[in-house]
Amino acid sequence: MRPIAGASPFSLRTGVAVPVPLLRKNVRPALVNSLSLGLGCSVAREIYIAMNKLIRLLTVAAALLALLSSLGCSKLRARDQLNKGVTAYKNAKYEEAIDHFQQATALDPSLINAKMYLATAYAQQYIPGADTPDNNKMAEQAIAQYQQVLDMNPARDQKVNSAKGIAYLYLNMKKFDDAKKYYRMAADMDPNDPEPYYSVGVIDWTAAYQPRMEERAKLGLKPEENLNPKNKDQKKACDELNAKNGPIITEGIDNLNKAIQLRPDYDDAMAYLNLMYREKADVECDDLAGRQQDLKTADSWVDKTLATKKAKAEKQPGQQGITMDQPK
Repeated sequence: MRPIAGASPFSLRTGVAVPVPLLRKNVRPALVNSLSLGLGCSVAREIYIAMNKLIRLLTVAAALLALLSSLGCSKLRARDQLNKGVTAYKNAKYEEAIDHFQQATALDPSLINAKMYLATAYAQQYIPGADTPDNNKMAEQAIAQYQQVLDMNPARDQKVNSAKGIAYLYLNMKKFDDAKKYYRMAADMDPNDPEPYYSVGVIDWTAAYQPRMEERAKLGLKPEENLNPKNKDQKKACDELNAKNGPIITEGIDNLNKAIQLRPDYDDAMAYLNLMYREKADVECDDLAGRQQDLKTADSWVDKTLATKKAKAEKQPGQQGITMDQPK
């Protein structure tokens, strides 16, 4: 039997009319439960993803915190090793100092003072003039540390001291060109420091003096004899030396004069100016009048050197046997 249009439908089981709202309630629960379950899974998934991100962030933060803590501890340990090294260095325990400075630089590679002290300790162990593998290695290790300081863009004083440290070591290793390079670097960084100019002058005198003396020995000349332009062999040697040493001598004189200009009582520079003018005079075979003038200039620098040394000694009672009257 078909239900009447507009009437309430009957239950086929009971034959009783079932209100429409009840049928609707019986149909919707499954749909509502399905929707609720879908929404619940979606929310749970988002919460799960968010929790995973949070855990990862917390893990990274913990790792960074541990790293920063480790770095802080390393820096503190590095400074402790630096202080121990300084104490050992002051007590002339250089090998012990080197060990502490090495540990300090390993713990904190950015600690410039540790590298400076390490370079200085290596240089202190170097023996000038001893051409042995171990000794040269000590100098090379010092140079390497000084160079690292230069590469780290430190304060000007540290730059200057590093450049001068490298130059000094190269000078004693007889690597004159390298020594002059770093002395010039130091002079560029501190133009008012007379020592780099003086050192370049000393290097130039050494570079000119040695080959000249070798040639004089071959010619059998006495110390007081100058190269004679009337002697064929001496004239040839003189011309060759003048061509080779002339620019070096000029550079040396200029640098020594600059050093004295910056430090008027620089008696060591005065002494080398005397020597440099004698170098110049000996190779002036084509200008005998110029030779005589240069020898007079050399003698005048001897006088100035002695006078300056005397004046310094008079200011320091008890030094070098010269004293000045004391106030009563």
